[in-house]
Amino acid sequence: VQLVESGGGVVQPGGSLRLSCTASGFTFRWYTMSWYRQAPGKERELVAIITSAGDSTDYADSVKDRFTISRDNAKNTVYLQMNSLKPEDTAVYYCNARKFESYWGQGTRVTVSS
Repeated sequence: VQLVESGGGVVQPGGSLRLSCTASGFTFRWYTMSWYRQAPGKERELVAIITSAGDSTDYADSVKDRFTISRDNAKNTVYLQMNSLKPEDTAVYYCNARKFESYWGQGTRVTVSS
């Protein structure tokens, strides 16, 4: 089982990034997928979640109307489009797959700074 995140980096406030998480080793289309983040000195928090079919999503209040989660089951990939980024979005972002088991990626760092 492997989840590989990519797309992190350094961006100025107001900018955008798109994170990707590509899965292998399990039946991706069966799993609910989520993005979490962990800022320095803080606990890991749920950012966005999408159902296995992609027909329902939910977001943390802090990112609603700025972030969009989506998935492509044919490509075994989940995305997080992040717009209007703020310094408080700075964190390591993790991909999670959950059904009966829970799998985590290694994380990708996002830094929002001028």
